[in-house]
This record gives sequence, structure tokens and C-alpha cells, in this order.
Amino acid sequence: RGCVRYQGGSQENSVPPGSSRHGQSQLRNLASSGAIKKHQKSLSAWFSHQPNEERQFGPSFSLDAVHVDPVIRESSLEEILKPSPDLTIQEQLQQPYRQVISLHNLFDADACGRQVKNVVLYGTVGTGKSTLIKKMVVDWCHGRLPRFELVIPFSCEDLSHSHAHVSLRRLITKKYQHLRDVVPVLEASNLQVLFILNGLERLNLDFRLAGTELCCDPNEPVPPSAIVVNLLRKYLLPEASIIVTTRPSAVRRIPGKYVGRYAEICGFSDTNLQKLYFQMRLSQPGCTGEESQDRSSAEQENLVEMLSRNLERHNQITAACFLPSYCWLVCTTLHFLYFTRTVPPSQTLTGIYTSFLRLNFSGEVLDSTDPTHISMMKYVAKTVGKLAYEGVMSRKTCFSEEDLQQCFEVEMKTESELNLLEVFRSDVFRFFLSPCVQPGKEHTFVFTIPAMQEYLAALYVVLGEKKTLAQRVGKELSEVLGKVSEDVAVVVNIVSKVLPLRFLPVLFNLLKIFPRYFSRLSGKDKDAIAHTMAEELFKEEDYYNDDVLDQINSSILGVEGPMRHPDEAPDDEVFELFPIFMGGILSRRNRAILEQLGCSIKNLAAFEIAKAMKKTVIRKGRRGLPPSELMDYLFFLHEFQNERFTAEAVRSLRAVNLSSVKMTPLKCSVLASVMSTTCHEVEELNLTSCNLDSSSLRTLFPVLLRCKALHLQLNSLGSDTCKEIRDLLLHDKCVVSSLRLANNPVGERGAQYLAEALAGNRSLTHLSLLHTALGDPGAEAIAQQLAQNQHLRELNLGYNSLTDAAALRVVEVAKRHETLDKVHLYFNDISEDGKRALDSLRMERDGVRALVFLTAGTDVSDYWSHILNVVQRNLPFWDRQRVRQHLALLLQDLESSRSQTANPWRKAKFLRVESEVKKMLGKLQDGTL
Repeated sequence: RGCVRYQGGSQENSVPPGSSRHGQSQLRNLASSGAIKKHQKSLSAWFSHQPNEERQFGPSFSLDAVHVDPVIRESSLEEILKPSPDLTIQEQLQQPYRQVISLHNLFDADACGRQVKNVVLYGTVGTGKSTLIKKMVVDWCHGRLPRFELVIPFSCEDLSHSHAHVSLRRLITKKYQHLRDVVPVLEASNLQVLFILNGLERLNLDFRLAGTELCCDPNEPVPPSAIVVNLLRKYLLPEASIIVTTRPSAVRRIPGKYVGRYAEICGFSDTNLQKLYFQMRLSQPGCTGEESQDRSSAEQENLVEMLSRNLERHNQITAACFLPSYCWLVCTTLHFLYFTRTVPPSQTLTGIYTSFLRLNFSGEVLDSTDPTHISMMKYVAKTVGKLAYEGVMSRKTCFSEEDLQQCFEVEMKTESELNLLEVFRSDVFRFFLSPCVQPGKEHTFVFTIPAMQEYLAALYVVLGEKKTLAQRVGKELSEVLGKVSEDVAVVVNIVSKVLPLRFLPVLFNLLKIFPRYFSRLSGKDKDAIAHTMAEELFKEEDYYNDDVLDQINSSILGVEGPMRHPDEAPDDEVFELFPIFMGGILSRRNRAILEQLGCSIKNLAAFEIAKAMKKTVIRKGRRGLPPSELMDYLFFLHEFQNERFTAEAVRSLRAVNLSSVKMTPLKCSVLASVMSTTCHEVEELNLTSCNLDSSSLRTLFPVLLRCKALHLQLNSLGSDTCKEIRDLLLHDKCVVSSLRLANNPVGERGAQYLAEALAGNRSLTHLSLLHTALGDPGAEAIAQQLAQNQHLRELNLGYNSLTDAAALRVVEVAKRHETLDKVHLYFNDISEDGKRALDSLRMERDGVRALVFLTAGTDVSDYWSHILNVVQRNLPFWDRQRVRQHLALLLQDLESSRSQTANPWRKAKFLRVESEVKKMLGKLQDGTL
């Protein structure tokens, strides 16, 4: 996919003086019209074009800017026919590759000094064959491949779809019109020509003379496969060089005598190549889309550093990144997790995985020689999907050879099925499954990317492959009887006109009964899929795990901290992405992509599953879910991409509690996107300790407007964020009635913004600014604007270092306020004189109550338990030494007030409160609180 040129083997030799002066003069005559230059320009534009997935899931990078050459190893036919035993990932990482050769040296003379004309470049799915060929063509267009004077690429997929006879001359000029003046003299001009045949496995080649006749005339029309065979035989243009790319299973289709060199693409078998790819890909300017370049650069560097450390540990991700295509998936997922500021409908995690499979399997048939022509992705869904599903159901990720045999070989009955399995093991197996790197499990297999197991399991279920034997037999019998009934209908109509046999229509109707009955029963399959989705989505044993986005992040970047001891029991496997992928696969866009891959999911089936989900998913979603599980539910609704279903699910959520969920830009965008499907008011939105900032509040602005109770405590919200809150509270559609900003560094400047908001707001009734570093200036700013507010009922200014003057100023304004009846001022720097002045306030006389101490004159305050509960809840975030000092002052005040009363009932109340304060002080001293 991308980066700087990295040569893993010998350097490119100088261009051999093979082309004669006659050939070069002929070339100059041919190129006088600029035909070859136009050809280069056209090829460069076409092969530099990036697929839609590159532009959709992150910034588009040119092939020149972001490309790392994979390791290419010179091989032989003997090695291909007798492959070496599989090595573990650790052994492959430690074993240096021999006979490494660069792309530009593939046509160097072989070990015997013979000139190489035909090169077979092979590799399994995902090793980067097509990308390497694209880079080779672009290099030639830019003059970086001077060995060849003309390059003519062909796609074997295109050739396989053409059945008409055509000449080589016509084949070239039809595809490359700029070469119409060059092609007639190709053979005579002695040009150094390179033919590129990409994807040879798509063609059925027959090198027998009885199967493909000899042809040396470029003007003779023959089948396209015959042109390829005769080019490789060197009957057509014998001086031309040819490079063929193919999968390992198709290498043997070309007889060894026609091949000068075999070369295997080994992917990024060197971890340095993996690091180089990630560094170049994730460090590209504009990758983050951030306005602040310094912040985005620091985040990019941090990602690259964490990813490099995880690769150095030789974790399972190192095995996955052997394949360049998986490196692309890792970078795309990281871009989705970290740099997504808004979430368009096309950007979903399921969409990334579906598009990733399209990049690697689009139009791919498992075996072109097999008469069934089953698509590769369909075969994977039926076999690997079954293995993935059984692993999810049994909560395991490691599979033995016996497990693989159970899923791949138990139902093999024909020679064709065994041949397909052999091709799959040769070409595709390592794309999905790789040896486990955990000590003691080297001989087991795991999914190369963990989330791919859950994706394929979801695809297996949604495609309806999970059937009992009775269901399979019933479906086949229904199809047979359905076809028979159509034929019988024609016969009955003819015979009934000649013979008055009344029993024939009765027989015909009886034949129709079974298909109709079976179609009703098959509708229950959709209920079963919806039930599976709901059961997996709301598993109580997964309630207190991290949300799925954090789980994906950990699987890629690793978990910082000490490594687990080998003897330590592993954590239980978690498969919370499985139901989310099920919902994502049912979205219209993903179904369209899967249709291209040969995995058809009908609109009616998706509609029936969504209908059945309303009975299960929405009903279970109404229950109170823990914050991380609720985030997973919201992410599921986003992935499902069904606006009507999402709106109905969101309307049932009157309160949204996401406290302690790290709200990244992506999660904020998901929450905003899902909640935007309705306009209903939200009773409560709890975003306590969610790592929010100004950008997060801007993203969530439409949602916050509709929330009655808004909890924003413990988010390090400073003055800049208070500006966003001011705009929120002054909006004419704002319905926020309770706002909690406790334990945020609001400061004096932030208090001024909030004071402006109080002056113009018409909905707020409760405002908590507990422990927000207001100081006297901040409290004064609040007091100045408080008179203009007509709706506030309760104001909490506790633990803000207020002195007597600021506290009394706030209370004086509160006295004149129409609705404000309670002001919290505890844990401030209020003297005894100030306390006495505040104690003299009477609700019936002054209209306001100040909560300062645990006493009210010679009695215990009605709010003593509330004050102590506030202290206990916030103690982890407060200065413990200062808390101890305040609690000591409260204890002295309690003892003083107790000594002033003679009422035994009041004394008992004082003693009870004193015991609670002493207990809290004792726990503080011991460090147990």
C-alpha cells in the first residue's frame, strides 16, 4: 500500500548494453509522435489511481509517497512442489531470508549466466502482488526502470472474460490506443518490451499442442489464452520479457521449461519493514485532519511509538503484519479510532472490514478450473466462518489441527471439494489463520487479526449458513419440489384440456403445500438470527469489560505495563464485536459490497431480521446498562445504519449514563450521530470523567441542547470549554435544567463565561461549581450576573477558597433572587464571624439557605449527611490534607455547638454526627478512604 523504497536485497545493476543502435534509432522514429510518452502518461494516471477505500478511510496517498517493497525471495519449482515444513512465527522472524532479490533485478541473468525472459512472481492472498506491479509500472513511467523501453500490462481477469478470437496486435491497440503506431513494428524494431500478466490464476492455460496451437504471427486472431501461452512459449515476440503474477496453486500451470526465474513475495517478513510502513503511513501530513499541527504530530508520534513497541514484543500483531494488506487494515483502523472527527454514514468499523475484504477478494474465484466457480469469499464464509462461529460460541481463539479438520474436511464428499480445499490451503489459509505465538501453543492456529474471527462468525450467521441437518434437507427438498411444481403446472394445463381428470389439479396443489410450509418455517431463521444478536449483545458476563473500541485499540497497540507471566491464567476471551458486526453486515452499503464478493444477503431477509430485532434488541436495550455496555449498544446502532430502527431504540433511552467511558472524538461522533435520529428530550446525560474537551462539546452540542440533567464533572474543563458551555446555555433551544461542573479547573475566566450564561439562560435551575477554582474573583463574577437570572434555584460554590466577603456577597444577591433558595458554601475559607452572619439567615425571612457547616445555630443542620456524602464521593479528587483540616474545623464546630445546648435530643444528634466525622478522619489517617 505505501512508503519509501526499501531494498531488501542486492542493488539494481546498471542497464546491460543489450539494445542495439538500430533498435534505439527505430524507437526514436516511432516516438517522434510522442506515442510512448503518451502511453507512459496514461499508464501513470491509471496505475497511480488509488481505490475508493484509500480515499474513504483516511487521506489519499500517492503510490510514490507511501510504499514499502515487500521481501522477494528467489525460489524454484522444486521448492514449490515440495514446500518446507511450516515454521512458527518466532522461527520465521529469527531466520534470515536467503536469495533475496529486488524487483528491479528479477530479469538479471540466472546463476548459470543464462538470460532470464520469463519470471513468475507468486504469493498468497494479501502479500502485495498487485500493489507491487502497480509500483513497477509507475516506476517505469517515471523513468526509474530504464531496462525496458516499453511496458504493456494486462489483467488476466479481463482476458478471462473475453471469449472472442483476437490478435495480439488488436489486443494491445484496443487497450492502449496510443500504441497503434508502435505495435505494427514491435517485432522488427528490437525494442526492449516487458509484458505484465497480473493474476494468471484467472486463466485456464493449456500448453499442450493439442490444446493450444502454435502461433507466431501477432496479426493472427486466436483466443486470449492462446496469446498468453505462445508469449510464454516464445513463439510470439521471442525477445519480449514477461512477468507473471499468480497465487501458489496456479504456479504449476506453466511448465517449468518456460520459466526463467521463480520469485516468491514474502510480505513484510522483516519487522523493520513493518515499522517503516507504519511510520510513513501514520506520519503523513494531513493524516489527522487536526487544525493544531503540533498536537496532531505529537499524537502521530505517540501512535507510531506504541505500535513499534508492540511489534518488538513479537505479539500476534507481528504475525498479522507479515501481510502488507493487514498493515493497511491496522493503519486504517487506527485512523478511524484516533482521527475521525465526524462520522459519515459510510465510515463504520464493519465497513472498513468489508472494504478490506473487497480490496483483497473482489471478483476472486477460488479455482478457475472448478466448474462451480465458487467465489473465494463465499467459500471462506462457509468454511472459515463456521470455524470462527464455533470459536465464538465456545469462547476460544486457538484452534488445533483437529478443529480445522472438523470444519474443513468433515463434509468433503467429492473430488471437486477436495481440490477446492487444497487450493484454499495453498492460497488463502495464511490470510485468515496463522500459527499462535503464545508459548506452549505454537502448534495451534489463531485468526491473524482477532476481530476477523468475529466478523467471519457474524457473516456466517447472517448468510444463514448456520443450519441444522433438517433445515438443510428441507431447503433442498423445497427447491426441488418448487421447480417440479412449475413443470407440473404446464403439463396439467395441457392435459386438463384433453382429459377431464379432476384429480390432477388436486395433485398439483399438494405439491405446492411443502414449499409454502417450508417458507413459513424458514422465517423463524430470521428470528433466530435476531435472538442470537440480542443474546450476544447484552451478555451480563461482559457488562464490565472495556467498550469494544477500547478493546480494538488495545489489540493493536498492546497494553502498557508489565507483561503477563507465562504461568498466569489468561483472561476469559471476549467477543463483544460479534453482534456489532452482525448488525453492521446488515446495513445496505455492506450488503452491496458483499454482493460483489459473491455473498448475497437479500433485502427481504435484512428487513425480516430488523423486524425481529425490535422484539429482542430494543426490549433488552431499555434495561439499565453499565456505561461501557451502553457505549457498545450505541456503537451497534451506528454500525447497523438503519435510521428508523435507531430512532425507535434511542427514544426508549430516557437517561444515558456514559460515566468513566473515555470519550474519544470517534465516540463523541458516534453518540451525536445516533442521538440525532430523534428530537426527543433526554432526561439525563452523564459524562462524568470522560476526558472531554472543547472539541468534544462542539461535536456533542446538538445532543447537549436536548438534555435536562447534564453531568460534566471531572473532565478537566477549563475556561475555553466554559465558552462552549456559555454558547450552549444561551441557545434558544437549550433545555438544560441541571448542570454539574464539579472538579473542573474553571477558574476566574471560566466563571465570567458562566456568569454571562446565567444572565441570559431561561432553563437552568441547578448549577454545581463545586471545587472549580473560582476564588473570590470568580464568585464575584457570578454574583454580578446572578440578579439578571430568573430561574436558578440551587447554586453550589463549595470548596472554592471563598472568603467572608465573597460568600456574603453571593448570599446578599441570593436574598433578592426570586427563585434561588439554596447556596452551598461548605469547605471554603469562611471565618467565625462569617459563619455567624451566615447562620443568622432564615429561610422564612431571607428566602435563602446557606449550607456552610454541619450545624445550624444550636442544632444539627438538616443537610449534614448531604455535606459528608459530597466529601466522601469527591475525596479521591481533592487535596486530602486540606480535607483533613476542614473536617477538623467541622468537628470543633460540632463540639462547640453541642456544649451550648442543654437539649438531650440535640446532644444525641450532635454526638452521632461527630462520630461520623471522626470515623471519616480516622479512615483518612489510615489511608483506607
